[in-house]
Amino acid sequence: MPVSLSVPSRARRVARLLRTSLFIQVACALVLGLLVGRLWPDVGTAVQPLGDGFVRLIKAVIAPLVFCVVVTGIAKAGNLRAFGRIGLKALIWFEVATTFALLIGLVAGNLVQPGAGMNVDPAKLDAGAVDAKTGGGSLPSTGEFLLHALPESAVGAFAENALLQVLVLACLVGAALLHLGHTKVPAILPAVEQVQEVVFAIVGFVMKLAPLAVFGATAHLVGQYGLGVLSTYGKLIGVCYAVALLFLLLLAAALKAFTGLSLWKFVRYTREEMLLALGTASSETVMPRMMQKLRHAGCRDDAVGLVVPTGYSFNLDGASIYLSIATLFIAQAVGVDLTLGQQVTVVLMLMLTSKGMAGVPGSAFLALSATASALGVIPAGAVALLLGVDRIMDSMRVATNLLGNCVAAFAVSRWEGALDLDQAKRVLNGEAPMAPMAPVAPVAPVAPTALVDPVDPVTPTAPDTAPAPDTAPDADADAPRVDVDRPS
Repeated sequence: MPVSLSVPSRARRVARLLRTSLFIQVACALVLGLLVGRLWPDVGTAVQPLGDGFVRLIKAVIAPLVFCVVVTGIAKAGNLRAFGRIGLKALIWFEVATTFALLIGLVAGNLVQPGAGMNVDPAKLDAGAVDAKTGGGSLPSTGEFLLHALPESAVGAFAENALLQVLVLACLVGAALLHLGHTKVPAILPAVEQVQEVVFAIVGFVMKLAPLAVFGATAHLVGQYGLGVLSTYGKLIGVCYAVALLFLLLLAAALKAFTGLSLWKFVRYTREEMLLALGTASSETVMPRMMQKLRHAGCRDDAVGLVVPTGYSFNLDGASIYLSIATLFIAQAVGVDLTLGQQVTVVLMLMLTSKGMAGVPGSAFLALSATASALGVIPAGAVALLLGVDRIMDSMRVATNLLGNCVAAFAVSRWEGALDLDQAKRVLNGEAPMAPMAPVAPVAPVAPTALVDPVDPVTPTAPDTAPAPDTAPDADADAPRVDVDRPS
């Protein structure tokens, strides 16, 4: 009866996958969210809090995690100059990558012309809808952006989840630990490392809710916007996603040239996090896990702690592609033909405005409005054309931004000599998987410790409850040593 036995065996394997594989759980939640949002749009809107709640929980631990990783990275590296070099090299990589993303977007927009033939009358567009989307806000100037990166309050930086401010605080604390040395403050670094382990444990608990978050976010997206938007803006959507794919292929080539590593293998290694980021349309939801996996893949702590959080503000490759194509789309839709000089102005404007987008509501619309105002030939109200499609672009922006930051972490680590290539290849080949979070072991009873004589602190005395005879042998010399394994 081999047939009758194979069916339960296959069913058990499927059940085991559903129970243990986060990737399968998230994929099923994504499909279910699509179906619910398409068939019952009201239900899709009602389950939106599932996705929003998950994002809030993850954001709650990002600032402590960044602080701990950066402090321990600086303290263990033992060289503040090396940390400064990593920061400088990261900024160089970010600027080159985002500029190239802007240029490739402009080239594609000129070749395909996704807005040509729409003949939109700007007077009929509701410019107030853009103000409602952005909350009447504005992008910070360069001076305001740099000033906001400096913390006004140590507690406020964590409370507001201002990652650049937390990063500055972590650099100061790490530098202070290096200056004082482990002899003067021996307990600080172990305490920070223990807090880091606690934060990673919390992330592991929250990640179990990822399928619910993907279901809620996907059902809300499909229920609110529907699938009809694909026909209206199909050309624009297709161009943006195709350019993002081309950019990722070029990133893969750059990663191979710099490190010899495969981007495809890295995507397979982080497939759970990638699917979660796509499902929730937020790269912040996977930042803690990505940092953990990059460290496991051979990147040094200080490189990961500096490059990844900084990249969330300075290395928005996906947003740069979208902004350059969207600017041309708006101009073509309203019948404005931009000259080469004006397109150069677009690149220069977006190079500045894209750096201050992180954390600003409706930042893409603010950047596009600022660019349109700088050109003086595109009506500001024409930005409202993108209100119906902006949310659809989130998946493209999230995936490109996320992979761009991870490639930057590998490349900068390799550039600085902070990458263990052998470990990276083993991990990406599946030969060194991350160990699952171990259960907490029960605490063993503590044996009575020796008392220190205040007169002669060198010679310990035994506790009063169990005086040892003078002829007793040294217990520490003969007793077998017991090693207690700690969960990794």
